[in-house]
Amino acid sequence: MSLLLKSAGIAAGLVIAAYGVGLFTGPSIRTQIEIAAPASQVWKELVNGKAYSEWNPFIIHMSGDLIVGDQLKVTIQPEGKAPMNFTPNVLVADESKELRWVGRLGFKGVFDGEHYFKLEETSKGTTVLNHGEYFKGILAYPLFALIGKDTENGFNAMNEALKKRVEKGE
Repeated sequence: MSLLLKSAGIAAGLVIAAYGVGLFTGPSIRTQIEIAAPASQVWKELVNGKAYSEWNPFIIHMSGDLIVGDQLKVTIQPEGKAPMNFTPNVLVADESKELRWVGRLGFKGVFDGEHYFKLEETSKGTTVLNHGEYFKGILAYPLFALIGKDTENGFNAMNEALKKRVEKGE
């Protein structure tokens, strides 16, 4: 066998292995912001999906009941991109502490995104919002390469807009 064929075989094997790893672990996005308000105030705005169109530059719509196991209707729109609709399932809805859902492209294991908002109230009476997403699935790495930066920018824009809204007391 020629060196070229062996090299191509090794390269193909490495690519397949990398995609397979995405079934168990994958890329993630982690953002954080401190908001000068108690967690209860941040939570109130975070779960009011009906008002998202007024202030949220990334998640422009969210509806449904925040009950574990229920399905939400969510529309995101990264800056300069077309809106995307999906229907994630609520995993955690712990008032003033954590909201978490999982969305999937197709069926489980293709491209799964576990999105979270964790609120930590500080001794100063402020709230640290940890906002991120874990991606898994056979297409996690290649799709993340396409959407990762826009998604991270969207999370940061949402964080800043939430901070502004809560701190203004709107």
